[in-house]
Parts: sequence; structure tokens; C-alpha cells
Amino acid sequence: MSYFVGLDVALRSLTLCVVDDKGRIVLERALDCDIGQVADCLRTFGKPITMIGFEAGTMSQHLYHGLHAQGFNVVCMEARQVSAALSAMRNKTDRNDARGIAQLVRSGWYNPVHMKSRASHYERALIASRKTVLNKCLDLENEIRGLLKAFGIRLPKAIKRYNFDREVRTIIEADDGLSHALLPMLDDAHEMLSEAFVELDRRVKMDARRDPVCARLMTVPGVGEITALSFKAAIDDPGRFRSSRDVGAHFGLTPRRFQSGEMDKLGRISRSGDAGVRASLFSAANSLLTRTRAYSSLKAWAMRLMRSKGRRRATVALARKLAVIMHRMWVDGTQFRWTAGEARP
Repeated sequence: MSYFVGLDVALRSLTLCVVDDKGRIVLERALDCDIGQVADCLRTFGKPITMIGFEAGTMSQHLYHGLHAQGFNVVCMEARQVSAALSAMRNKTDRNDARGIAQLVRSGWYNPVHMKSRASHYERALIASRKTVLNKCLDLENEIRGLLKAFGIRLPKAIKRYNFDREVRTIIEADDGLSHALLPMLDDAHEMLSEAFVELDRRVKMDARRDPVCARLMTVPGVGEITALSFKAAIDDPGRFRSSRDVGAHFGLTPRRFQSGEMDKLGRISRSGDAGVRASLFSAANSLLTRTRAYSSLKAWAMRLMRSKGRRRATVALARKLAVIMHRMWVDGTQFRWTAGEARP
């Protein structure tokens, strides 16, 4: 007889439910969210476990790799689909959720979620750290701008990040009141955050340049270190996509569709998936349209689309096409082709 396990996972605890191949509940436990406790509980159960399943969440990465290392077959299920299935239950409790997840695992009615490697998560952590520090720098700079407006001081709209401290300091030090109020924020907070951002930015760019996949992706016009490393970390394994066209939909760059009977509507892009990668691809597409001067068949296609559909739609379409091209380059191990007939030497 086959046995299936459903885990309803919280931050520090989880509820375990085991069902047989007939759907009958044979074991229920409330445990700490600890791999050792779950493994010991299932081994004490004493019968072969066919599959363990849980929905994607904060602890799913830790549980997946940990239980897999213990010798269990594990699947992480798409949270949206699990939520839709569990919504049919009248009462939402941890026990009922674990029972529902176990029945989903038994029936096979779920979409498995790809679990990224640790190397990919390290890269994502580095990119996220850089972005967080950058946002804090921007918050402090905007706060200083707003405080100075009360005294009739309007800073230029565009100040390079590395020059902000020098230009603002001269203005603040000229007034004793402003020096008393703003210099501690400028000296202690902004200066330290700026130094941290410079270091994190250097590490991101260095890792991207050393990585052979990122180096190949950066041959695409408009694609820099941030976009290449973000794309690689989010994809992790290019073989998990059957077609390169699926990558655009994975990052939410394809339109939503609602079809029912005679009604068939296409809406705006779905914006599903990693928002950071989607923003990086959009930025790369905008750079290709506005800053890249070298001719390529890709840019010519985007310029024709911009004249007929407008700049914003063309940029979104180009971002989707960049994702498809970058994935295909990764799979085939090829460089970017500047023209339709030949590759750039």
C-alpha cells in the first residue's frame, strides 16, 4: 500500500498528515518545523512513504532540500493552486489544511515548483542586499531634499550618486541650524550606506563578469551585469523550460487572457514571477532602444514596433523577447547574433 504525506508549514511549527492510497487518514501530528523531527516521525511510522508534499512558502527551500537529503521523495506545490483547492473546505484549520494537502499529493492534482540550488540563492541574496541598501540610500537622499525645501533650497534633479554627499555637505555646513539637524544623518547613516552600496555593487559586477553564463548573456545589447546575474539566478536550470517562449510568461511579460464561451479578452501583462528580474529586463530593453547605437536586427524590430504600437508596448515586447533570446543563448551556448544571417565576430 502507498502512503502520502501532507505538511501544512508555518514559520516555527507544522502539521503532518499521512493518508493511504484510498484517501484514509492513518496518522496526524503537530511538530516543530524541524527536518529531524519530521524524519523521525515518518520513520517511526514504519511504512514506506511514496511522496511528501507541501505548498511553496518561506520554509519550503529548507524543508525540500533537508527531507530530500533524508531519502524522501519530496514535492513543493504551487501555492495558488493549493489555496484554490483548500478554499472548498468549510473550516480553515492547520489540521484541515494538512489533510487537504495530503489528498492533493495522493491525487497528483498539483503543479510542482522548481526548487533552486543554493548557489542560485546566494546570488539572489547578493542582488537583494544591493537593492535594499540602494533603496535606503535613496530614502535618505529624498528625505534630505524634502527637508531642505523648507528653507528654499532646491537641489538639482539629477545628482550623481557618488557626488551627492559632496554637493549637499557644502550647503548644509553653510548654516548652523542645518548642520545641527542634518549632518549626523549625512555623516553616520548616508555615508555608511553609500560605502556599503559601492562594495555590494562591486561584488555583483565582479561575480557577473567571472561567471561564463553571465559573460555570454552580456553580449546582448542593453544587458549588463545586474540583468545577467538576476536572470541567471532566477532561471537556475534552463532545462526546466520546454520552450524558450515559456520564459517570458514565467516572468509575467505576457498578457492575461480571459476566455468563456464567445468572450475572449486579452488584458495587460500578468506581472507574475520575479518582479526584480522583470524590472531588470524592462530596463535592459529601454537601454537597447534609447542608448545602444550599434545596429542589430533586434533593435530594428523593436523600432518598427515602437512606431506602430508606442514606446511602452514596444519596450515590454522587447523585454519579453530579450528573455527568450537569453534563455536560448544559455541552452545553445551561443553568442548574440547582431544580424539575422551571421553572428558578430
